[in-house]
Amino acid sequence: MSSFTPKTLLAALAGAASVAAHGHVRSWTVNGKTYPGFVPFNAVPGTVGWSTTATDNGFVAPSAFNTRDIACHRGSANAKSSIQVKAGDTIVAQWDQWAHPGPIIDYLAPCGSAGCDKVDVTTLKFFKIDEAGLENGKWPTDKLMAQGNKWEITIPVSLAAGPYVLRHELFGLHSAGNPDGAQLYPQCANIEVTGSGTESPEGVLATKLYSANDPGILFNMYNGAKSYIIPGPPLAIRGGQQPGQ
Repeated sequence: MSSFTPKTLLAALAGAASVAAHGHVRSWTVNGKTYPGFVPFNAVPGTVGWSTTATDNGFVAPSAFNTRDIACHRGSANAKSSIQVKAGDTIVAQWDQWAHPGPIIDYLAPCGSAGCDKVDVTTLKFFKIDEAGLENGKWPTDKLMAQGNKWEITIPVSLAAGPYVLRHELFGLHSAGNPDGAQLYPQCANIEVTGSGTESPEGVLATKLYSANDPGILFNMYNGAKSYIIPGPPLAIRGGQQPGQ
């Protein structure tokens, strides 16, 4: 005899729908070359995307902002390969799916002499290269979905050459009006930047990027808000795309 009641069935269906709306970056493309990303429920070796233990395709909640999980997702481990990119190039992140409203933020962190395949994630210092929030009533995730779940990330032309971790992040704000309700989906990939740039901005540890009570984290999107304060530190160096482009 089935143990499902109408109430438990509805809860199960709601949970399944929620997971189905989650996502991850399945590939990264630059200059016509596509690099496979890390697929949490069908992992293959040698990807440029950091691996995670988020087999539910899930998120990082504000209660985990002071843990290593906020850097490159839950249970992340270093990718062993890197995207080869010139400063000024544009990387296209291809998500498998997406359905949530929210901002999109991109960061870089230099790996230093340790190399991105071995660097300790808790020592990475991230600086922001792009951000997009609410504009004319539209979220950048609306544009991402209209583009086939793709987002362009431009590596700043003035950036110093070297190995970096690219941290590309979507937010789900549909439950962010409740404490611990915001959903963050950080996706990390190793990149090797070439070029003659000299800028090397100072970053911050991932655990210092956000606070659970930041106005862009604890945010009720259903109260008719006309503006939105994008979380995190200010832009350190410009890259990326804006919703109106």
